[in-house]
Amino acid sequence: MTPLKTSLLEIKKSKFIGLLYHVESEKEVEDILRELKLVHKKARHIPYAYKIGARAKKTDDKEPSGTAGLPIWNVLERNQLDQTLIVVIRYFGGTKLGAGPLLRAYSNAANALLKD
Repeated sequence: MTPLKTSLLEIKKSKFIGLLYHVESEKEVEDILRELKLVHKKARHIPYAYKIGARAKKTDDKEPSGTAGLPIWNVLERNQLDQTLIVVIRYFGGTKLGAGPLLRAYSNAANALLKD
């Protein structure tokens, strides 16, 4: 499935690729994530957040707790988005960013998807 919008952010050689999708079911989310993991095999982390009606989920995908899924989720909530999946794929650049900069990187990559 093709994303509605993409963003790219590079910080200390790490690349953060943001992807915005309209989704109508959890199965659709699973299918998208499965495809992304095949296409982006060398990505270190693929955290995401989605909201479909009363159903919602977020994950840090092995990033430090609260530094990836939560900032992505906050973008969904702040913008009152529904039937939406935001994924931010990280290609590690070799330099650890620390919790604060990492959280901001995920938040900025997700926010960039909503700017025109």
